[in-house]
Amino acid sequence: MVTTARGRTTTPTPAAQAFDARRARRVAEQVPDPELPMLTLADLGVLRDVRMTEDGTVVASLTPTYSGCPAMAEMRADVAARLRAAGFERVEIRTVLSPPWTTDWITDSGRRKLTEHGIAPPGAAPRGPVALVLSPTRRTVPCPRCGSADTEETSRFAATSCKALWRCRACREPFEYVKEI
Repeated sequence: MVTTARGRTTTPTPAAQAFDARRARRVAEQVPDPELPMLTLADLGVLRDVRMTEDGTVVASLTPTYSGCPAMAEMRADVAARLRAAGFERVEIRTVLSPPWTTDWITDSGRRKLTEHGIAPPGAAPRGPVALVLSPTRRTVPCPRCGSADTEETSRFAATSCKALWRCRACREPFEYVKEI
């Protein structure tokens, strides 16, 4: 239901609802990630769904990168604020935990943006049961600046727990690496 300027209540046509739903999706897809602002929530794969109910409520579904993600409250607030600023009066933000988010959901565009900003994107996420290994895992992480595979981990954790600090031995530049989840 929509209230017109003259105070009448009307029901939007299916075409109008579809248009509004697409517009709401475009708005939500442009919300930047609070921790990696070069990425949108859509690039990151956190924005799961945007739909419109029959009563005109926009329902956006987000999946956190992990269950204790401290940025989730800010993501929810940012999506709701952007949708309201775009003229959507009724907005509901839902958290969807199943299936859990994986770094495989980062789009190709998102991976390119990470590299362009000097952050090494993750490789493929592990599949199936993962063996418990107490010794450090050896991996090759190419430098996002020069492409060299001659790199080393300097710290298992960076500014956020989903990133590690690495250094390139070839160009000598430090960089962050997004871990596979």
